Formats: sequence, C-alpha cells, structure tokens
Amino acid sequence: MKSRYTKTGSAVILLFCLFIITSASSSSFIQQVTDDFTTNLQLDDGDGPDPIQGEAHYFHTHVQDGDGPDPIQGEAHYLHNHDQEVSSRDYKVSASNAIVKGLRSRPPSSYSLKMESFNTLLKSKYSERYVSRPFSAAGYNWTLVVYPNGNKNDKGSGYLSLYAAIDNSTLAPHEEVYVDLRFYVFNKKEKKYFTIQDTDVWRYNNFKTMWGFSQVLPGYTFKSPYNGYLYDGDHCEFGVDVTTPTVFQTSELFTVANNFKTPTFTWRLLKFSTLLEDTYLSDTFSIGGRRWNIQVNPSGRDKGKGKALSMYLIVNHNEELRPFERIYVRAKLRVLNKFKFRNVERQIDNWFSRWETGRAYGWGSSEFVPLSNLKDSSKGFLVDDKLTVQVEIEAVSTTKYFPS
Repeated sequence: MKSRYTKTGSAVILLFCLFIITSASSSSFIQQVTDDFTTNLQLDDGDGPDPIQGEAHYFHTHVQDGDGPDPIQGEAHYLHNHDQEVSSRDYKVSASNAIVKGLRSRPPSSYSLKMESFNTLLKSKYSERYVSRPFSAAGYNWTLVVYPNGNKNDKGSGYLSLYAAIDNSTLAPHEEVYVDLRFYVFNKKEKKYFTIQDTDVWRYNNFKTMWGFSQVLPGYTFKSPYNGYLYDGDHCEFGVDVTTPTVFQTSELFTVANNFKTPTFTWRLLKFSTLLEDTYLSDTFSIGGRRWNIQVNPSGRDKGKGKALSMYLIVNHNEELRPFERIYVRAKLRVLNKFKFRNVERQIDNWFSRWETGRAYGWGSSEFVPLSNLKDSSKGFLVDDKLTVQVEIEAVSTTKYFPS
C-alpha cells in the first residue's frame, strides 16, 4: 500500500516538473513573438514621416502602398480628384501643338506663387508636387500645380512641370470651358519672366480638369543658380494667366466688287471758256453701289491754281458712310481728246471717306492738264468750246457691319 502511494507521489511530482518546464517555454515563446512584433511595428512606423495636418492640401504624394505615409482621411477626396489626371497634356485635343516661349517684364495677372526653401521640396522623397490655394479667374476657381522634379506620369521626369487645375465643383455636369493659359517662371538674372503658352485654347471639363506643360524647363537649367531661376539661395517664383477667350459679338465683312455692267460716266462741259466759278460738280451717278460726282476746277486749285485744270472723283455728299468707314476705289480719270491717242488719264487707287471726317473724300489731280494746252485749239481738248471728261471705275469696296 505504501509502495503504491510512493509511486503515485512520484508521478505527481514528475507531472508538476513537466508543467513548470512547459510553462517556462511557453512564456519564453510568447515573449519572443511579442518582441518580434514590437520590433516590426517600430520599423514600419519609422519608414517615413507622418503628414502634417495643416499642410495636407498643399503637399500631395504619389507613392505605392507601403512606400510612405498614408494620406490624411479628410483630404482623400481632394487628392483623388487631382490624381485622376495621369497625363495632363493630351495632344489629340490641341489642334496646333505650337508652343511659344519668351521673356516678358510684366508679372502674371491671375496668380503668383513665390517659394522659399525650395531645395527642401526638391529633395523630398514623398512630396512630388505643390498645389497652390484656390484662386478665382475667368469665373472659375483654379489651383497652380508645380512639379519641381517633373511629372513622371506626363513624360516630365527631369523637367520643371507646371499645370493649372480647375475646381470641378464650379463646373456644370456637361459644361466645357475653353481658356488660354500662360505660365511664368521668374528669372532674377534677366529681371524678367520666362513664359510658355500654347497657340491653341485648352478645353476643361469634368473629365479633364488639369492642363499644362510637363517640360517647362530642363531640371538642370532651372536648378542651376547661374541661370537666375533659383536665387537668394533657393527662392523662386511661378505664375499663371488664365483667360477665357469669348466669341466675338461684333464683326465686319469687307468685299471688293468689280466688272460693273456700266463702269464709265462721261460729262461734257459746254461753253467751257465762259465758266467763271471756282468749282463745278457733275450730275450724281451710281457705280458699284455708291453715288459719285466728278469735280472740275476750270482755273485750277492748290498747286494747279491759275496753271492747270484740276479734276477729282468725289463721294457724293449724301452718300451714307459711318464716321470710321472708308471705301477703297480703283478708277481712271480722263480728259478726252478728239485725237484719242492724246487722251490724258490719271489712275486712282485710294481710300475714300465721308465729308465730315476731315479725311479724303475725293481723289484726282490738281495739275491734270495745263491751261495752255486747253486753250490751244490745235491740241484737240476743246471742241466747239466743249470739254469732255470721263471716269471709269474698276473696283469699289463694300463693308458690312454686324450688328448693323
């Protein structure tokens, strides 16, 4: 009986020892797993900086899962709206693809973004772009987007990239906005702004909210302090003009008519030697949709005063012309001779205006024919004291204005 109790006690003692050993091993295993897990958490937590709450809408990251910090929940929708623009320069939309670059003194008119400590942003592993605060231009809200090291999703790696993004909450569901964009980069060395723009307009809608240039300046050109874009250490300035080209509301249509059915008008001055007035006007005639007169000064005027016959084609005084309107006329003025090969002809190729403007309402010559030749019967100009003059109108312009 004693032997059985002894064996039983030995078994209990053995089981108790096994329990203590097993408990120690389990405790060691649990501690080891806990330590490893804690170590992993610390490594993940120190992999990248936490985003700053107050700057979340200014700095945006493009990282793969696990590459860096997660975006702040409250800004996720803002990031999503702009990150959908993988390529912001769709050349199929632009008809011209003609880029104009240059320098100008005047600063941007829509928005200016001045930055200090720019090198800090250049060296950032996670902040690929800077987005300005919203600004109003052309009736919509916009942001200026800067990629210091280029937009790699738009073939801009190694360049400075600049874009203008529209706030699509200001767009109607199917609305399209056409704008002209001009981007600026200040050059302190030149004391001017480098500008870049497209000759065509940019089309914004809810599916395309960001446009710009992925290759504004090569990175080495922009970053070199000798070129003047980074100055005073690492200061720089960007800008943009956003304008909406509206469709014209006023216009005009200019045309020139010729080959008239009856292009000539002939005027016979009877008893010419008895004409004592300074100026004589022919009857009114119409050619090319306009009313005209021939003006003759028998004793001359201006340079021809007392020396020559002066003759002009003039717009009729009652012809309705706007103060700014001008008529282009090509015509020939002639003094006819009984010997046709001796006709005297002067070409008119000029612009006519209304009388009250102070501009020319008539064209001709103050020294058309010397008076001595007129009075010499052998010259053939006066036949039975009758002088015959003529105009042949070859072309007359017409301008229509809209609205009239």
